[in-house]
Amino acid sequence: MIRIEHIYKIYHMGDIEVPALCDVSLHVRPREFVAVIGPSGSGKSTLMNMVGCLDTPTSGTYYIEGQEVSRLRENQLAAIRNRKIGFIFQGFNLLPKLSALENVELPLIYMGIAASERRKLALEALARVGLTDRIHHRPSELSGGQQQRVAIARALSSRPPIILADEPTGNLDSKSGMEVMAMMKELHAEGKTIVLITHDNDVAKQAGRTIRIQDGMIASDTALLTETDLTGGQPI
Repeated sequence: MIRIEHIYKIYHMGDIEVPALCDVSLHVRPREFVAVIGPSGSGKSTLMNMVGCLDTPTSGTYYIEGQEVSRLRENQLAAIRNRKIGFIFQGFNLLPKLSALENVELPLIYMGIAASERRKLALEALARVGLTDRIHHRPSELSGGQQQRVAIARALSSRPPIILADEPTGNLDSKSGMEVMAMMKELHAEGKTIVLITHDNDVAKQAGRTIRIQDGMIASDTALLTETDLTGGQPI
């Protein structure tokens, strides 16, 4: 599903090189639930940007479902993001003047989906997260937990195979956070591949696999996967 090989990311600040990722290799199988954990500045956000096709590596390769995406142009990366990845952000990233329904429809507009079909998909996604009675409410009229559920519905609306969640419980109270994590587990049980970025050990423990990032490198990985495991018996 996701295969990253020897990724380096170096940022330039004038004449100074700042390494953010150093020789990172990572395989995520279809339907896996992976938590990437690390402190601020560890490189986990940079890794999230790579996985989400929001940035490109300085060197190394990245494949999604067998397609190399590490050298694609921005418009090609945008097409990959639209088709294959649903994003859930800590800050919800909802447009304040749009209703819940309109926020969920927005990425479908960018995909060129007809109005009747995108409304149908958006309504289905909002029903999936239990917000059928809030579809015409704006973000300011919703609780933090409800806003995050709208964001989850938006991520689900295009039916992507991969969900990338960046600190999805970070701005929530404990009860809402538990509800969001319960929803993540349900999506995983339904067959979604989930990559969750967090700094919270309790959140990370709820995933099936935990990868710890430190100083731009993978410090530990709870999955002891062989190449045969990853490829169904075929060499990588």
